[in-house]
Amino acid sequence: MDAVTLTRQLVDIESISGNEAAVGNYLYGELCRLGYQTKKMPVEGDRFNVLATWEGHPNPGVVFSTHMDTVPPFIASSEDVGRIYGRGSCDAKGIIAAQVGAAERLRQQSIHVGLLFVVGEERDSLGAKVANDYVENGQASGCRFLVNGEPTENHIALASKGTLRVEVTATGRMAHSAYPELGESAIDKLIPALTRLRAMPLPSDPEIGPCTLNIGLIEGGRAPNVIPDYAHADLLYRLVGPSEELRRQILATAGDGVQVTFPLELPFLRLRTVDGLPTMIAKFTTDIPKLTKWGEPLLLGPGSIHVAHTDGEYIEKKQLAESIDLYCGIAKQLLLG
Repeated sequence: MDAVTLTRQLVDIESISGNEAAVGNYLYGELCRLGYQTKKMPVEGDRFNVLATWEGHPNPGVVFSTHMDTVPPFIASSEDVGRIYGRGSCDAKGIIAAQVGAAERLRQQSIHVGLLFVVGEERDSLGAKVANDYVENGQASGCRFLVNGEPTENHIALASKGTLRVEVTATGRMAHSAYPELGESAIDKLIPALTRLRAMPLPSDPEIGPCTLNIGLIEGGRAPNVIPDYAHADLLYRLVGPSEELRRQILATAGDGVQVTFPLELPFLRLRTVDGLPTMIAKFTTDIPKLTKWGEPLLLGPGSIHVAHTDGEYIEKKQLAESIDLYCGIAKQLLLG
């Protein structure tokens, strides 16, 4: 099966985060058909990761990995002379196809790499966390190098920004809006806190660039004629270094009128590179921080992050083919020196 065909078949299986079982079953069947020793790694409910190695080579030095889930909405595949379109075409089903293609080509040269395809990267990296626990509990052997696939336009990442999720909540007291003095508006507390946070200076790194803030969700209130007793905002900071000082500044800047919590952090990482490849800075976060038991990480893959998560998502066929060559070359360089 060629990479274009496999990409389209994977794209045409809806696998929005939480609903990856069908695409996992398809990959499991295809990898078994190709002769891999393939395992379903249970994650949650009917969700599972797929781990594939070769008989006689259960502990590969290099594992190729990416994720099976996508963001919503589902968009079926299509193609033209130069591109494959559809949800997940570049993030990351085209990458799955490239990694399978590279593993097959390497096998023909008696070089055996592993394949690890996980669930949940777009939501909480739960599949990656389970994969790490799988190694820690002795159910799988770790590897020396993990080549993680995300859309980097076939450039190798020098670093990836981290993620710090912040929740800001305000509470108040309901009242009739004709008598605001009898109530206490939670929204009137939340808005100034968010305004201060937006104006707060953020750290920057001369190589990586600035830490950035996105206020991604705001909710609250009951009705236009009710003083709101609740308001909430979800914020996301892209980290360029340790978070301790940033957390302290967020708490101080938000003020005592709101409650601030930090439900998720994925750290900023500097990554291994290989000679001869163009480099980039990944301004996004990957599963790598949750896969610490799977060897020294590298990050690259075909496709552009600029079209990932859009209604026009696509992957260039030429870049897809080139990535198979790149994955093969990197594995050889890592394993054979």
